[in-house]
Amino acid sequence: MTAVAARDVDAYVARPNPRHTVILVYGPDLGLVREHARALLKAGGADLSDPFSTVTLEGDLLASDPGRLADEARAIGLFGGKRIVHVRAGGRSFAESLEAILADPPQDALIVIEAGDLKKGAPLRKMVESANSAAALPCYEDDDRAIAGLIDSSLRAAGIEIDRDARQVLAGLLGGDRMASRSEIDKLILYAGDKKRVGYGDVIAAIADSSGLALDDTVDAAAAGDADEALVSFAKTRAAGIPSSVVIGAAIRQVAALHRLSLRVERGERPASLVREPQQRIHFKRQPYFERALNRFGPGELERTLAALGAALLASRRSAELADPIAEREILALAKGARRRR
Repeated sequence: MTAVAARDVDAYVARPNPRHTVILVYGPDLGLVREHARALLKAGGADLSDPFSTVTLEGDLLASDPGRLADEARAIGLFGGKRIVHVRAGGRSFAESLEAILADPPQDALIVIEAGDLKKGAPLRKMVESANSAAALPCYEDDDRAIAGLIDSSLRAAGIEIDRDARQVLAGLLGGDRMASRSEIDKLILYAGDKKRVGYGDVIAAIADSSGLALDDTVDAAAAGDADEALVSFAKTRAAGIPSSVVIGAAIRQVAALHRLSLRVERGERPASLVREPQQRIHFKRQPYFERALNRFGPGELERTLAALGAALLASRRSAELADPIAEREILALAKGARRRR
């Protein structure tokens, strides 16, 4: 039985077990699934630039033709060497095809299967995990440690160093999909050009959406009680072309997040600790604003604020010409209307 733990997947991909004929790579992070599958195919001897070096099969096709996988895996290559088969799982089960392979693994073949998120009892995952000649590799969203490692390894390979605060900002802008994260880091490397060190300004210029940052600044300042800063940031969002209804929508999401945390504060937890929990994924520059907001608002006030914002969002959509003053009024109400928690 070979179910590789998520924390050990990178190490396995770097040094695959040669006794494993079938390797299933699956999970919700499809970018990471694709990246690991390509690495395994390359480690097996596939030339990824040559479409004839690897046989690629669709799982849905194998469901209709169960014998195809075994035929391809046992075929003798035109130029000899290991037979490499790449399977992209679809919506149909091809368990019958795989069962024959796992019962009698080919001597000189590698089958790499790409799949989406598979639950513990899913037939494909269960079949691979229970076979001695196979391995199942889960690919979940990168956590903070994995993102930090990706940044460091990518920039090191490019011969670029990064300032500490820039690294923290970059980490906050990445995550959720490995290929998307790599693409963003590549943009930074391209932007850096001949520079050997990048800073905060480089990250913002190369990656960050300045209009999105202004949107965060607006709702952060309003929830924290800084009306002047909130209005300045609101003006920047409008100058960037962000509709006022989008600003109100961002405020609704912010207040909803604060409400969830405020319930824990009511049970005695400290705001300063809550906003720094890794699972909250609150960027370090935004944490002080969240903490101040949690010290201002209780669950009751936040519920009433959510109701008011919902009504304002509806009004802004019904009367587009009044959207700007409606949004500005709600930003001011959020900044000035909260009572300090008792």
